Amino acid sequence: MVIPVYNEAADLERSVRRLRGYLLSVLPYPFRITIADNASTDETPMIAGRLAVELPEVTAVYLADKGRGRALKYTWLNSNADVLAYMDVDLSTDLAGLLPLVAPLVSGHSDLAIGSRLKRGSRVVRGPKREFISRSYNLILRAALGARFSDAQCGFKAIRADVAHQLLPLVQDTNWFFDTELLVLAERTGLRTHEVPVDWVDDPNSKVDIVATAREDLRGIARLRRTIPSLPIPAIRARMGRTTPRASELATH
Repeated sequence: MVIPVYNEAADLERSVRRLRGYLLSVLPYPFRITIADNASTDETPMIAGRLAVELPEVTAVYLADKGRGRALKYTWLNSNADVLAYMDVDLSTDLAGLLPLVAPLVSGHSDLAIGSRLKRGSRVVRGPKREFISRSYNLILRAALGARFSDAQCGFKAIRADVAHQLLPLVQDTNWFFDTELLVLAERTGLRTHEVPVDWVDDPNSKVDIVATAREDLRGIARLRRTIPSLPIPAIRARMGRTTPRASELATH
């Protein structure tokens, strides 16, 4: 379980201890929590290092360059775990969703799993502006890229390691569009994505600039539309034994 962080000194220790305690009490699998610091300038690296020394299930990685996607890609590709996951440090997603998230990957039923705030059964507390932007973004993904997943941006995802090693080298984005790009490539490769309805409470102190992030995401969609035809997706499908999708499934309109 990777927790990507940037200047999260105020919340990091509390969140890591809470997550570790929950995993120890509920998860029937061995686990490791990796704090992936992408160029923090506050006390986050010191706190992460201290937790890694004190808690046997915790490790810390420091990257000199910023980028949430960069931190995830680096830590996932350098992990020896069978299932790779991440969640946001604010723990906005209820931890009760963790076992339903990873169990289908452990069993081999699915290739990826994502938390969804837009599936029936989810319970979400957030302002109307964030709700509007989230729903609009996912509608744009459906229209522009033919995406079928319901929530690209929820910071609560997992992937089988063998799948990650096939897809991550193709993912170019190093920041917030990383999630969307990974999910679109997974669909194009014929992989099975399991969606978990989650309980989610917006963090009022979130540092994410949602307007700037939305602009970045739109640029990412335009780039992905241009580059998908040149990617070696058929070769990956063949290596993984996936069937060829129907043309209607890949339409970008």
